Amino acid sequence: MMKQLNGSQIVIECLKEQGVDTVFGYPGGAILNIYDELYKQKDRITHILTSHEQAASHAADGYARATGKVGVCLATSGPGATNLVTGIATAYMDSIPIVAITCNVGVNLLGKDSFQEIDITGITVPITKYNFIVKDVKNLADTIRRAFDIARSGRPGPVLIDIPKDVTSAVTGYKKMPVVPVKRETVKIQERDIYKAVDMIKAAKKPFILVGGGATLSNASFELAKFVEKTNAPVCDTLMGKGAFDGTNPLYTGMIGMHGTKTSNLGVTECDLLITIGARFSDRVFGNPDKFAQNAKILQIDIDPAEINKNIIVDACIIGDIKAVLTMINRRLGQQHHEEWIKHIEELKEKYPLTYKKEMLAGPQVIEKVYEKTKGDAIIVTEVGQHQMWTAQFYKFDQPRKLLTSGGLGTMGYGLGAAMGAKMGRPDKTVINVAGDGCFRMNINELATAARYQIPIIEIVIDNRVLGMVRQWQSLFYEERYSYTTLNDGVDFIKVAEGFGVAGKHVRTIEEFEEAFDEALASNKPYVIDCHIDSDEKVWPMVSPGGAIADAFTEEDLSK
Repeated sequence: MMKQLNGSQIVIECLKEQGVDTVFGYPGGAILNIYDELYKQKDRITHILTSHEQAASHAADGYARATGKVGVCLATSGPGATNLVTGIATAYMDSIPIVAITCNVGVNLLGKDSFQEIDITGITVPITKYNFIVKDVKNLADTIRRAFDIARSGRPGPVLIDIPKDVTSAVTGYKKMPVVPVKRETVKIQERDIYKAVDMIKAAKKPFILVGGGATLSNASFELAKFVEKTNAPVCDTLMGKGAFDGTNPLYTGMIGMHGTKTSNLGVTECDLLITIGARFSDRVFGNPDKFAQNAKILQIDIDPAEINKNIIVDACIIGDIKAVLTMINRRLGQQHHEEWIKHIEELKEKYPLTYKKEMLAGPQVIEKVYEKTKGDAIIVTEVGQHQMWTAQFYKFDQPRKLLTSGGLGTMGYGLGAAMGAKMGRPDKTVINVAGDGCFRMNINELATAARYQIPIIEIVIDNRVLGMVRQWQSLFYEERYSYTTLNDGVDFIKVAEGFGVAGKHVRTIEEFEEAFDEALASNKPYVIDCHIDSDEKVWPMVSPGGAIADAFTEEDLSK
């Protein structure tokens, strides 16, 4: 039945139609009509008022990563809209489905430099999968539906809808429409490519599997596990691929790349077939492209044709949804056996374990204790830097959607907003944000949001009073010229947290951390743990910028 509704009512009805239960945002003049309608329907859609619009976009991102659904954020015109940009770009780089709804000045004021007017669709063209400006209320409902469909179909990504204020008050007919489930992309899967892949796998003596974030986005963990078992090959992953394959499986060798394990880096260098599943060959993964997997044929499986031969030239590829592709391969592939190769990889794992100094509280030690205390069953969010790499190295992710992190853009300030979004989407899970003190400074105001809604996230600050990863580069490659990376200015994060209404503790030993973490878990409230570590603790192994991943080195290597 057709109902007469105004634009704001249509927005809310379409969100309900799409199954949206939570949105994150910040009101302003241009979007007031939508917020007025949101107030009237607050029993149907929960709105989380963040302290800054950037956190709203990160929260929508975290919600999407944790749940697999589309995240939604709202902002007003001008600076409200531009404050979403970093979060939209973060989602774009990691292929995360969010819909950002902004409002603009009235249609008759567009292009006249009106108060708080900005061409947000023009600004976000390079960082959205698609964007819209809706100048006629008759097109509004179909545009919102299309936006959600685009965001979650194919290779997911962010979509922005900009709505002039007069469109939010204009009236037109509205009829509820059923949501059409997203179909897996199988049209581009060529039978000959499947058979070629199977033949390559059968011919390989030393295959290695590299898993990226696409395997998570495709919900292909079951098919991937079966494929690994049939191929009988070791498995490494990218930062975004964490948990798509069980990190506790004996065939797992750890992360690849600049801070990957020596086993993964050497294994990929020595293999004769590299099977890449849902990974885009980032520069942090391959290092020197001329020396990457130079002994191997490369088979790449990806939903996006644009990723094939973009950074690394491959010998064969399959274009299509990963879950569908692996299902087809698994039907055709018999059991393979590579006992000698697996034994060699096991020897590398024994020879090159991940280690750290235990004389004082250290980042890896904190992560190991978090893993022990949560039994691996938590959603771990990170900011960007050394703490991010330690989390990837020392927390064993056995399922997808347990690690939420900004991989492609590397956004400092991502984690606290994303953690709140994740907790709103998965209230059944313990949610922990691991931050560096530099990152924490960028989003500390969101403690007010966590306190306002009593969102029980645990904020762990790995506090070395420097920009740790940048300092590490300055130490190794810039002759210890620490240009503007020292943060030792006496800020007391726990006093600041208490000012926002959040409890917390300083810790300097692993025993103190364990006590504080137990208290945080028991409190069921937002909680900050400030972990004081040495300023010169480094992430090992490491590959020099532009170096071959086979040349990963540790502190011990440097002392030889």
